[in-house]
Amino acid sequence: MSLSRRTFLLIAAAGLAACGFKPVYGPGGMAQNLSGRIDVLPPVDEEGRALTRRLKERLGLPEAPDMILDADIFLAEEEIGVLPDGSINRYNVIGKVDWILTRDGETVLSGSEQSFTAYSATSTTVATIIAQRDARERLMILLADRITADILARADAI
Repeated sequence: MSLSRRTFLLIAAAGLAACGFKPVYGPGGMAQNLSGRIDVLPPVDEEGRALTRRLKERLGLPEAPDMILDADIFLAEEEIGVLPDGSINRYNVIGKVDWILTRDGETVLSGSEQSFTAYSATSTTVATIIAQRDARERLMILLADRITADILARADAI
């Protein structure tokens, strides 16, 4: 490592320390402070179960929850790949989750996250259904990660 690079890293580290920067996942960080404090309302469908499972992985299992996270999932599919014979062979799954975090019935934080993923349709129905389910589960994981990041980024407001 060159001297100028070392100097730059030392100055950058000193600047972060001076501004009060603390890693979210570090000791005493917001992730640790919120772990086990948020309960996610029970899901109503397969996508809800995937979202809830990932949120609990990221936020911790509720041990002594004092906040409740409620999430409404909206999904749509868009045909994006058309073969010469007119059949569809690729789909986008577009997802949106509106969420609200409450404590004693009062809103603490709320937000909306959006993303998409895709899957390919094959010549067999079973393989296409499995690909669709996998795409929806991947989308729920992505949206749960975005919800978690949003909560952790704004955790000082809690």
